[in-house]
Amino acid sequence: MFDPVVADFSLAGRRAVVTGASRGIGRALAEGLARFGARVALLARNADGLAETRNAIEAAGGRAFVHVADVRDVAGLRRAMAKAAADLGGLDILVNNAGTERIRPSLEVSEEIWDRILDTNLKGAFFAAQAAARVMRQGGGGAIVNICSLTSAVGVPGAAPYGASKSGLLGMTRALAAEWASFGIRVNAVGPGYFRTELTEVFYRDPAWQEAMRARIPAGRFGALEDLVGATLFFCSDASRYVTGQILYVDGGYMASI
Repeated sequence: MFDPVVADFSLAGRRAVVTGASRGIGRALAEGLARFGARVALLARNADGLAETRNAIEAAGGRAFVHVADVRDVAGLRRAMAKAAADLGGLDILVNNAGTERIRPSLEVSEEIWDRILDTNLKGAFFAAQAAARVMRQGGGGAIVNICSLTSAVGVPGAAPYGASKSGLLGMTRALAAEWASFGIRVNAVGPGYFRTELTEVFYRDPAWQEAMRARIPAGRFGALEDLVGATLFFCSDASRYVTGQILYVDGGYMASI
């Protein structure tokens, strides 16, 4: 029997771009969106990693396109987004995931580190959203999901540039949601808790850190990348048709317990 609630979560026929899709969270989300029916354009700097993501999607019966781009290069990003929209035949979804981090005491942060993090995590996300919105507006709307962080809300020593970028990304999410609602474009955010990726591996190499951090998470474990798919799917699908400007933390209860 047809279940309209389940149908609300379907992405069949939807056209999605995922940035930072060559590894980690971006790869998991791209594969997840494809599994629920979306055709996906994959953007990142790492061509080999993108090919691996595409191969995994297509081996599972999905369809994916690869576009090598650095979100810090606005002109190149715009070209890649335009090509992605052309390949997909339009654009319904953008997942703004591309990001970088460099743990440093704030007194040791250089201008180069600051610019690299802010240009990737915030500037790149804005111009990807802008390029996507121009296409979505012509098509009657769409959904943008920005991948934020616990540092969008809490301070983490040694992560001032990253926290600045992710706090800014949350502010940007709310501003764009308010501005673009009239275009039929919803803008929301997912805030991952502690997930082990190449970007965060430096922390997980320390058993004492793992033990102490796990003790602060009510669920008693670190996140698995698959845990992020459901929240992202919700914001990309019709199930959240009246939701915009919100953030959903996927953190095992960490934010509820601080």
